Amino acid sequence: MSNASDASSANNVTRKHTALPKAQILIEALPWLTRHNGKIVVIKFGGNAMVNEELKAAFAQDVVFLRHAGLKPVVVHGGGPQINAQLDLHGLESEFKAGLRVTTPEAMDVVRMVLAGQVQRELVGLLNQHGPLAVGMTGEDAHTITATKHQPEIDGELVDIGRVGEITAIDTGAIEALLADGRIPVVSSIARSQDDGHVYNVNADTAAAALAAALGAETLMVLTDVEGLYEDWPNSDEVISRLTARELEKLLPELASGMVPKMEGCLHAVRNGVNTARVIDGRVQHSILLEIFTDEGIGTMVVPDEDDRNNRNKGDAA
Repeated sequence: MSNASDASSANNVTRKHTALPKAQILIEALPWLTRHNGKIVVIKFGGNAMVNEELKAAFAQDVVFLRHAGLKPVVVHGGGPQINAQLDLHGLESEFKAGLRVTTPEAMDVVRMVLAGQVQRELVGLLNQHGPLAVGMTGEDAHTITATKHQPEIDGELVDIGRVGEITAIDTGAIEALLADGRIPVVSSIARSQDDGHVYNVNADTAAAALAAALGAETLMVLTDVEGLYEDWPNSDEVISRLTARELEKLLPELASGMVPKMEGCLHAVRNGVNTARVIDGRVQHSILLEIFTDEGIGTMVVPDEDDRNNRNKGDAA
């Protein structure tokens, strides 16, 4: 009888502890929770994660989780697919040069409306389903992002692509005040010029990197529609899991135009005080949590060169 009784008790204990794998997952995250506690994480929201309903909901859950886990997330977004749709509705052409959207004054009105009035509001709403956390703003607010007219060089000549901005200054005061109040800033990538008063369309990857550097963020995370940076695309789909700033700099001239602003942003971030910059697959649900809180991680991580890291550590020690 006692053997049967013991077996029954063991089964009961097993049933009661079916949540044990969840505990093991949480324990695995502990070193990362400790490392990132109180640190700023800037996340560039884009790609399929921006248009797929399930991915949008998972993204909002991830960001709120970071906030409740003691991190300070800042979200920066563009809105390429939504802008394209609205331009079509208004009979305006979508044209790109040097990987950037040609933005006429008429197109700029649409860009501003879509980013601040549609994409941002939806994202703020998704985040605020979990509590009064998210606050929407644009780069125009409190001079958070200041820009001047950007003219890319194509075939040796400067080309006018309209109201496309090049960032000249970042003021983090409004974002820092929101973070201090426990809020999640959601920033639309548009900026005003101090020179001509115009509002400019700023590449969201570039804006996220500039904000991450100015905020002294621990990490910049860029969501995209690929698994990461490929070793030898299109000949191989092997993803580079980690590389230094110097290694990335050598690869930049060979990259596809769509990846250039993302990887340039990562390079700028780690060369200007951000400890890691990561390009991750936004098509994977909860990709942010997988990248930050697991041993394996996903995507490509860019780190400072060893000499830069050593100099930074010496500065911190001083």
